[in-house]
Amino acid sequence: MSALRAALATEGRKAISARVLRWTTGLLVVSVTALVAGILAAMNLGDPQLTAKLGPVADLEGWPALLAVAAQITAAGVMPALGIGLSWLVGREFAEGTITGLFALPVPRWTIVLAKLVVYLVWTVLVGAALCAAMLLLGMLIGFGMPDPAAWGPLARQIPLTILVGLVATPVAWAATLGRGLLPGIATAIGLLVIAQVMAFTGSGAWFPLIAPALWAIDPGSVTAAQLALVPSIPVVFGGLTLLAWHRLQLDR
Repeated sequence: MSALRAALATEGRKAISARVLRWTTGLLVVSVTALVAGILAAMNLGDPQLTAKLGPVADLEGWPALLAVAAQITAAGVMPALGIGLSWLVGREFAEGTITGLFALPVPRWTIVLAKLVVYLVWTVLVGAALCAAMLLLGMLIGFGMPDPAAWGPLARQIPLTILVGLVATPVAWAATLGRGLLPGIATAIGLLVIAQVMAFTGSGAWFPLIAPALWAIDPGSVTAAQLALVPSIPVVFGGLTLLAWHRLQLDR
């Protein structure tokens, strides 16, 4: 337990001082906010192509419209950003050549990567909270006023949505370990997004964990608790594979 605490303290300090995570968080929040604002503006102008793509969302106004658009963008857009952050947390040791020094530490390597995964989870919670605050600020700046009681739930849903998307991005850590660098992890994050989009297009349904968070965010009633409960299976499996890979890690290959 003391080894894990030491690893958490070290990885936490690295994350706090990391410009990569700060810039990724900032760019993600700004880009999602800008996209939501742009789509709302286009909806007000009555863009027929956008209306056709949005479907029932195009008929909404005020906070329901903002939050529905935000849920769709967050569900589809945060995967690459979170994947970049996770790939950096795990892959930087290989990219910067610091992995050799970890073999000399008294802390087991699997404990170090476990601390990295915990830090990543904390970061996803903070990203979700930042997105939630950004949507609240955007709505007030647009002139929607404070959300009514019915809107607070969908607004707060930004946080668990971001966490769920972050959980399904866990294979990035395994890929960054096997590929010994940042690019394999980033490529895996993009691949996961493509797979999720294809599965959603083909109507695979919420039983496929990669798309369950997006479907839940858009229409919570369409996803059962059993379907949503499958999402943690991804971090359990791939988190375990990542721990095993770091436990067996060797410098010569």
